[in-house]
Amino acid sequence: MIYLDNSATTRMDDRVLEAMLPWLRDQYGNASSVYALGRAARVAVENAREELAHLINAHPAEILFTSGGTESNNTVLKSCCGASRLASALVVSSIEHHAVLHPAEILHEQGIPLHLLSVSDEGVAHVEECVEVLAKAFAHDKPHREKNVLISLMHANNETGAIQPIRRLRELAPTALLHTDAVQSFGKIPFDVQKLGVDFATLSAHKIHGPKGIGALFVRKGIDFKAHQQGGSQERNRRAGTESPALIVGFVTAARLAVQEMEARAAIMRERTTLLRTLLAEQIPHLRFNTPQTNALPSIVNVSFTDAERLDGEAILQSMDMRGVAVSNGSACVSGSLQPSHVLVAMHRPHAEAKAAVRFSISKDTTTEEIHEAVEALREIVSAMRELQLKITTAPTARVVA
Repeated sequence: MIYLDNSATTRMDDRVLEAMLPWLRDQYGNASSVYALGRAARVAVENAREELAHLINAHPAEILFTSGGTESNNTVLKSCCGASRLASALVVSSIEHHAVLHPAEILHEQGIPLHLLSVSDEGVAHVEECVEVLAKAFAHDKPHREKNVLISLMHANNETGAIQPIRRLRELAPTALLHTDAVQSFGKIPFDVQKLGVDFATLSAHKIHGPKGIGALFVRKGIDFKAHQQGGSQERNRRAGTESPALIVGFVTAARLAVQEMEARAAIMRERTTLLRTLLAEQIPHLRFNTPQTNALPSIVNVSFTDAERLDGEAILQSMDMRGVAVSNGSACVSGSLQPSHVLVAMHRPHAEAKAAVRFSISKDTTTEEIHEAVEALREIVSAMRELQLKITTAPTARVVA
């Protein structure tokens, strides 16, 4: 199979697997145990915490290990607006992953004021809206007027790859709590919590050739952040549950390799996506690029079709799969849904076009041959659909004889 859905997940790097194996077989101790086997696991966990913190310019005490991006995002929003009582109003962008949008909607149903930032046609959040929102401070709701606001804006969009103006947002909202979902960006472009000025950040391993089921949450020191999950004293009493040394070691190994090899990997991916853009533009008419030419991740090219009413988005993906090419129309978390991409709708794309989009997401291992074959497959599939639709619409209407 030609795998071009690396924004959904990536193949685990062989070096990551090798680093994990000892902690799956021989060093199987519980990191909370006091005997030698447990102490060895604790050392591995804390060494990984220290290294991951260094990679994002944080302090080890600011890193919590979680099960992944969804848990980290939910934890930030629900703890800030619940147990920690840090925020009484929310601002999130309209192109966030559902792991942010859905908990935000639930909190809104529970009485938390919510504002959705609009985005440009290129999928970049209009962060200037925050100035007006924060100036009003949700004045329509007087009890919240002087309370804190939590803003959540992803570092780069998972469907289009558009990089968001996090630092500019911090400058516009210096006193607000700021969270960024960096699941898609971490390991692909530079990520520094100090330079960005964020208070919370979400990371994940399986997008950078690491294992599934492990992620991290950055919580800036000095924030009175209370546990969203109870049951034990792990992670400095902020996230109960037995740590997995194997997953944590795999995560930090993948992170280390991604940061060390970032420049080389990005060069490969940029070359491949440039070729992909060129071939798509040359071979498939009525095509629209939803990924910006600049200021985007090196790994994503999202396209849609301006004559989408003549096409079936689900059939395109199924046909590509039958040709041995794995692509998607957006987030893997909503794959199979007949709904249009909420990201593309927010970017003012027609619903038909937002339903028939195709997201190509490549990795360091993607070859030029795979790009050529994938484009040829899409060209033939879309061409056949257009021809069939043309025949249907131009066929003479049958006459009924009495």
